[in-house]
Amino acid sequence: MRRSLSRHREHHLGKRVGWLRAAVLGANDGVVSTASLILGVASAHGTPGAIATAGFASLVAGAMSMAAGEYVSVSSQADMEAAEIEVERRELVEDDAGERKELANIYVKRGLTQELASEVADQLMEHDALDAHLRDELGMSEFSKARPLQAAIASAVSYAAGAALPLLTIFVVPQASLVICVAIVSLLVLAILGAVAAKTGGAKMVPGTIRVLLWGALAMAVTAGLGKLFGAVA
Repeated sequence: MRRSLSRHREHHLGKRVGWLRAAVLGANDGVVSTASLILGVASAHGTPGAIATAGFASLVAGAMSMAAGEYVSVSSQADMEAAEIEVERRELVEDDAGERKELANIYVKRGLTQELASEVADQLMEHDALDAHLRDELGMSEFSKARPLQAAIASAVSYAAGAALPLLTIFVVPQASLVICVAIVSLLVLAILGAVAAKTGGAKMVPGTIRVLLWGALAMAVTAGLGKLFGAVA
């Protein structure tokens, strides 16, 4: 019996979506933005000090920007959720019978008979009416709840972690090979991030890794090309 229950145990990925999205986007942004800026300044024949300053500026400014943007975005979502909850709470007070009928109709559409749907709706309403409507009518649940501060911290930390890798590279490689080394390190990190994100999200690893690599390589190539162009003009 224990073995049977163990085999039937399911691992759903929905709970990972919120923090995974913020963490992966932050880390990818950190690697691509910082590496691209470093390559652009280096290709323009910038001094080691200028390259390091550009990298640090990208890390700090990018992390703060990611945190602020994620906080504002998720806060707006949280405000909308709070407004929806207040509307639903008021409707439950003003029209209990109508809300029971509405909940029962949802279950009928899902395949229950009218009699059973009404019974289920009544029992759920007695247990926790608001939770039943939030979950089954509006699709809200605890693990999908908007968490602005958590999203902001995840974005800032992951961006800084991603940005730190190409930034550290400039301190351990010779100036002559800086461009190629930063590009290689950054692409390797992007490949790992793409594979981990795809694996954690339950998707195929190869397509996810290729997408991240292509866009990262394109961003770095364009920035390095512009840096070389402006460096030649200067």
